[in-house]
Amino acid sequence: MTNFDFLLSEPQFSTFSDVAVNAEKILTIDAAASVLNCRRAMEFAVKWMYSVDTDLHMPYDATLIILMNSAEFRELIGEDMYRRMDFIRKAGNIAAHGEKKISMEQAELCLENLYYFLDYVAYCYSKNYAKGRFDADLLELTTEEALSFVTEETIDVESLLAENKALKEELTARRAAGQQTYVPTPLNLSEFKTRKIYIDTQLTEAGWVENKTWKHDVPLAGMHNESGVGFIDYVLYDDMLKPLAIIEVKRSCEDRAAGRLQARLYADSLEKQYGRRPVIFLTNGFETWIDDDHYPERKVAAIYARQDLQKLFSLREARTSLTHVAVDKTIAPRQYQVDAVKAACDALDAKNRRRALLVMAPGAERTRTAVALCKVLFEHGWVRNILFLSDTASSVSLAKRCFANLFSDISVTNLCEEKNNLFAQCVCSTYQTMFNRIDEEDDDDRKLFTNGHFDLLICDEAQRSIDTAYREILNYFDAPMLGLTATPKNKLDKNTYAFFEAEGVQRSAQKSM
Repeated sequence: MTNFDFLLSEPQFSTFSDVAVNAEKILTIDAAASVLNCRRAMEFAVKWMYSVDTDLHMPYDATLIILMNSAEFRELIGEDMYRRMDFIRKAGNIAAHGEKKISMEQAELCLENLYYFLDYVAYCYSKNYAKGRFDADLLELTTEEALSFVTEETIDVESLLAENKALKEELTARRAAGQQTYVPTPLNLSEFKTRKIYIDTQLTEAGWVENKTWKHDVPLAGMHNESGVGFIDYVLYDDMLKPLAIIEVKRSCEDRAAGRLQARLYADSLEKQYGRRPVIFLTNGFETWIDDDHYPERKVAAIYARQDLQKLFSLREARTSLTHVAVDKTIAPRQYQVDAVKAACDALDAKNRRRALLVMAPGAERTRTAVALCKVLFEHGWVRNILFLSDTASSVSLAKRCFANLFSDISVTNLCEEKNNLFAQCVCSTYQTMFNRIDEEDDDDRKLFTNGHFDLLICDEAQRSIDTAYREILNYFDAPMLGLTATPKNKLDKNTYAFFEAEGVQRSAQKSM
């Protein structure tokens, strides 16, 4: 008996029911294989939902990350369920690489999260739903029992769509009715152990190694309490065992104020001890904020990878003022281009903003202007890695040529065409291509594009890009952002100025022309 036996009585769930059952049955012999099967069962179920629900439209690419991140899917399942599913996806990515160990606790949490997702699926689409509960006591099998349950099934999306075409109207109506009364099981963040599993998984995905590059419950003397000793939830170290960052864990986002004060006291003490102030991360396991002692505290997609923290400190030491910059006029020969570069520098430096918007008329050579800005930022130690994003392959090709011809001091790649040239300082890509490659890893099983990898994001045709499903890319990468547009939107729900924190910007570039 398993937690997923309730699926077996429904023939329509056969696409994913056996894989879910097998995921639980092999837990005791191979936690990583169990997690992989959890991910596969979830992926099969998501694709099944797309095949039977008229409110879900199969995108151009049927990879799991794209299916999960469509606006219609996320709205349908809700944020808590998405977080459960995203944990399974991330743990599955880790399990796919044997050198990164999956713990039994991570595998058990994957099974629990998978249960609640598939329970939701059954509630919405089944005629014979019966309320159940996840029973952790069922997660124990003998080795002999577990050995016979490994599966290598795959799924043909086209066949699935054709097979379920006739069921779409009926099952969509059933889901729409059931969704109104579904009561989701809240995420359990009351236990530190549960939160720690989520955080440890996030650290592993970013390449951190427990007891080698990070430790938890690190004692720190000189605190203002009765014992005089505090315990830092997590400390992340460089090669010299000098703290790069600390992580303060709280039960919910409401505890953030108290956590912030405590973390800053820890950072003060470590700064006195090591001569360098560590970066502060505040997290409840799902939502994470960063205090880098430069910009105001902000929400980030994940804890930084080690190399990104090291780069942050290196850039901090190299950075010089942008107050009086010399713009290369061989790149930006017109005065309005020079003015645009200086205005962006003023926003990033003097105003300490992380977003800037250049509104320039068609034909004003926005890309050249962006290249000129990048050269200034390189010369003044503000950036090392740049991501140029556009929504068309032709615009990406143009950007690559501009960078290569006008700023030869840096390496440039077109990610749409050069699939293996991934270590260039300037990466030009469509949103679609970058979205597909966010989860990729190098030969050392490290993520190629961690959330702190880039130091500047350039969004071409910004008025379109910020309102698509690919906005998740902008939420994922934690970097200052430059928007380029000729036709900004100024509507209440789609405001280009507001997104780039430039509501009061005058269209000086257009006037200069």
